[in-house]
Amino acid sequence: MNLALALLLCMFLGTHGFNKQYPVEPQPNFDLEKFAGEWYRIGIADESALFAMFKNHLKVSKGLLVANDNGNVNLTMWTMRPYGCSVNVYSYKKTDVPGEFTYFSKRHRITKDITIVETNYTDYSLVLKYKNLDKEYTQVALYGRSSILRPDLIERFRSFALSLGFSEEAIVAPTDVDPCPILEPSQPWSQTMGYIYSVLLHIWGTVFVLTQTIIGEMQHYDIFNVTQFVLQL
Repeated sequence: MNLALALLLCMFLGTHGFNKQYPVEPQPNFDLEKFAGEWYRIGIADESALFAMFKNHLKVSKGLLVANDNGNVNLTMWTMRPYGCSVNVYSYKKTDVPGEFTYFSKRHRITKDITIVETNYTDYSLVLKYKNLDKEYTQVALYGRSSILRPDLIERFRSFALSLGFSEEAIVAPTDVDPCPILEPSQPWSQTMGYIYSVLLHIWGTVFVLTQTIIGEMQHYDIFNVTQFVLQL
């Protein structure tokens, strides 16, 4: 009866399986000094429900990676918002493994790992966030030194994401380029509006995830009761 219930739940709710046996290792002999500098985010693979709602609006966005003397790094990303260019700065802490970092996710309220899986420093890099492979937390990103990458490198990114278990629908390589940065990121009003927008987006994302969880629990409760009723017949 337990097996039958499990099958019914899977059919009703759906499942997604990551390839957790895939060996994820950082770029051999990773060189942070060579890796620093300007990067463009060319592609993203993400299975979360929140990402699915916004993926068709994604654009190629610019970032600047600056290495600190202690081995930590700061990544500044620019994104166009209705009020202008928004600036987000992410602080990544080094680990004992070259090419692996950690950071605290404000949206998910957990510490995530970041692995530079592959890079040639001059053209592209494949970056994996949260290698424990979770539908809500894990993301693969493709970065390039230019806003346009060769089709073979985009295919390399796609193949890597598929090998981890991402679906085709979750893999996005936008063609439009975000015009930011247009303004200097130090302008106070831009930083303030960017912060307010980030906070509102975080609140909306939290409410969205909570709503999905509640709906899932309600569905689980309904199908559980129906299954129990059927098994009693």
